[in-house]
Amino acid sequence: MAALESRWAEFPDQRLVVKGDRMKVGIVGLGPMGSAMASHLLKAGHELTVWNRTPEKAEPLLAQGARRVDTPAEVASRVEAVISSLAHDAAVEQVVLGEKGVAEGLAPGVVHISTSTISLALSERMARVHAQKGQAYVAAPVLGRPPAAAQGKLFVMAAGDPGALASVRPLLEGLGQRLFVVGERPEQANLLKLCCNFLIYTTIEQLGELFALTEKGGLDRAQVFEVLTGSFFNAPVHKNYGRLIVDRAYDTPGAPVRLGAKDTRLVLEAGEALSVPLPFASVMRDRFVSALAQGEAELDFAVLARHVARDAGLKE
Repeated sequence: MAALESRWAEFPDQRLVVKGDRMKVGIVGLGPMGSAMASHLLKAGHELTVWNRTPEKAEPLLAQGARRVDTPAEVASRVEAVISSLAHDAAVEQVVLGEKGVAEGLAPGVVHISTSTISLALSERMARVHAQKGQAYVAAPVLGRPPAAAQGKLFVMAAGDPGALASVRPLLEGLGQRLFVVGERPEQANLLKLCCNFLIYTTIEQLGELFALTEKGGLDRAQVFEVLTGSFFNAPVHKNYGRLIVDRAYDTPGAPVRLGAKDTRLVLEAGEALSVPLPFASVMRDRFVSALAQGEAELDFAVLARHVARDAGLKE
């Protein structure tokens, strides 16, 4: 991927200076993750302006002190930094780059922070557009489910111009328990986030296969889970998704199958663009296609373990 020439230095008088740790912040996109981050920022004392395609989703935040406006451009025009939390490339393109979008309202030097899991190509395009307008852009996708976002316990991986990153570092650190600065090109953070999600999906596949095999061998699922998470396999990804699989708790998604399918497609696109074979990603793509075909788009993507069980002849 070609590095983009930063134009941040061309606007020294427009650089954002954070005084203390409270800012005028905007959030566009109030899905489960965006709403949770917004609630946390309000509790931290930030002045918050919000927008969502469905205005009613902002009501709980208005009760906490947020202000709602009519367009993403209006959000961007009122704040010191704007955070976008949107589901996929099409939504990001419309809300950020479209008519009355974030890029239309953002003043020179003000930072757009994208927390969305999007393609490398779109991240590069947003960097170009913002640079042409003298605006700053930081990609800062996050690891964690909405409850972690509400508690400020996300892991944030950020990439972008060092000056822009420094200006919003207190805000990014406030979103989670740890901030990782991973590069100067925004798409680098997007690539790493896709890789992290890919690792989650393949872990679910491994856990599903393991539980199917041990169950057919007469072992108790709960005891297998206890042995795994009480020994070498005690990372959050094993504990959290292993528990969902053991409990068959798929109906209240932290992230649904439709987004997992989207992320896997983006992983495969990145592999093709960078000439890296990803055979396991093709397996996961087929798992997600199967889940979508069976009407499971809105279930938690841990439901993939059920597909493994079915392949093994097991019934819930």
